[in-house]
Amino acid sequence: MDDVIQRKDDELLQLVTFSTGDEEFGVDILKVQEIILPMAITKVPKAPEFVEGVINLRGKVIPVIDLRRRFGLKSKPQDKYTRIIVIEINEMIVGFVVDSISEVLRIPASTVEPPPPVVAGLESEYISGVGKLADRLLILLDLDRLLSKEDQEALQGL
Repeated sequence: MDDVIQRKDDELLQLVTFSTGDEEFGVDILKVQEIILPMAITKVPKAPEFVEGVINLRGKVIPVIDLRRRFGLKSKPQDKYTRIIVIEINEMIVGFVVDSISEVLRIPASTVEPPPPVVAGLESEYISGVGKLADRLLILLDLDRLLSKEDQEALQGL
C-alpha cells in the first residue's frame, strides 16, 4: 500500500528536454506553449545581443532569443534539428532557439539536486536544479530568472 502512495518529495516533474551546445536542459512542461520549426525572423535594430529578432506567430509578434548567445556560447547555423520553444515567462510570450528537442520526461523530484555554483559554464542563477538520470545529468532552467528585469523590459519594447 505504501508503494502506491507517493511521498511529496517523490512528486513527478514533467519536463520538456532540449539540447543547446553540449548540454541537455529541461523546462517545466506547463510553461511551454508550443514547439515550432524555425521561421522567418525579423531583425530588430538596437535589440539586446542575444535577441535573434521577432516572429509573427498566428498574428502575435513574439521576441525570439538565441539560447546559445544568451548562455555565451558560439552561435551555429540552424539545421533540421533546430526548433523554437515558445514559452511564457512572467506573463510574456518568448521564443527560444534551441539546437534540438530531446523528449518529454517525467522524473521524481527527489532526483533533483540544488545547482552547484557553476554548471556547464552557466551562472547558477538561471538554474533551478540538476536532475540525475540513469545515464546523464539534466540541467533544469529557472525560466523566471533566465531574463533579467532589464532584459524583459527591452523585449517588451521590441
